[in-house]
Amino acid sequence: MAAWADQGLTADPGRVHTEGRMVRATLEDARQQIADLFGVRPRQVILTSGGTESINAAVWGALRSRTGPVACAAVEHSAVRDASARLAPLELIAVDRLGRIEVDAVEAALDRCLAVHGTGAALVHCQWANHEVGTVQPVAEVVERCRSRGIPVHVDAVAAAGHVACDLGALDADLVSVSAHKLGGPTGTGALIVRRGLRIEPLVVGGEQERARRGGLEHVAGAVGFAAAAAALCAPGALDGEEAAARRRTEVLARVATAVPGVDRFGDPIDRLPHLVCLGVDGVEAEPVLLGLDQEGVAAHSGSSCSSETLEPSPVLEAMGVDAERSLRLSVGWSTTDADIEAFEASFAGVVASLRSLRG
Repeated sequence: MAAWADQGLTADPGRVHTEGRMVRATLEDARQQIADLFGVRPRQVILTSGGTESINAAVWGALRSRTGPVACAAVEHSAVRDASARLAPLELIAVDRLGRIEVDAVEAALDRCLAVHGTGAALVHCQWANHEVGTVQPVAEVVERCRSRGIPVHVDAVAAAGHVACDLGALDADLVSVSAHKLGGPTGTGALIVRRGLRIEPLVVGGEQERARRGGLEHVAGAVGFAAAAAALCAPGALDGEEAAARRRTEVLARVATAVPGVDRFGDPIDRLPHLVCLGVDGVEAEPVLLGLDQEGVAAHSGSSCSSETLEPSPVLEAMGVDAERSLRLSVGWSTTDADIEAFEASFAGVVASLRSLRG
């Protein structure tokens, strides 16, 4: 922090004095690096406080200029569903038992919007990949179908960005949400990527920052951290290497876990995010399994990060038609080591067996 202060990098980037211009240059360099990771232009990048704000800003911006229902699958993140339901009626898009949206199901939902609500959909959501089970969605096909109907699409890429290649320039979706901490950057920082030529009203008002698209002093340190992670992933072979290492480790986790009787794997085992595995553990609740693993030095979780503090069943797994009460989600990242995988391998079967024995 002293180095930042010495260089005047704590100044307001909106000011015209020397320190302000220095910070502005730093901020715009960071925006360029973030844009490079996603194959878009810097002007398309609106810096936010994270994925949740980006999603809310996308929904707000889209629905301020259009009226009508929102087409959305139940497997979308709670931020997507809740932000949309607050502003418009929802028309649910069906998914299969892998958690995948069928493109024809999107068409059916759009037809129901006209039949039930008397108007076309104002917005369609299609996540890049599911945040709980990892299933990759047919996002390009959904964007193409909706574009042919003149309906904007928001893509929640928070779970996918930094783990698989996300060429947002080629996708050309109207709005895409991403988060820094999901790809190795700092918490409290994210971005909303806006299609070139699209104008939306800001969710956060009270200033002309971010080209009048988000009020408030920019979080420069967060943007620089986000950019550093983006630059690391842009290095030749870096993303491919991260993806291969993550897939290798999660395949070991899945193999070890499903070797235990009564443990099933949820989601698509092939066309999936490389860094997470979702399991169903028959006969025991999720929380005791999490606590048992924690005692063995293994940090795991159940459901999504935004629903893990509730006792409600996972809406993602309910929509898939599988057991929503006993899910276990395992994820790996840039800091994961083979020793972490070995710790799970050594403890999982024993933890489950011990808990099942308590049922008497």
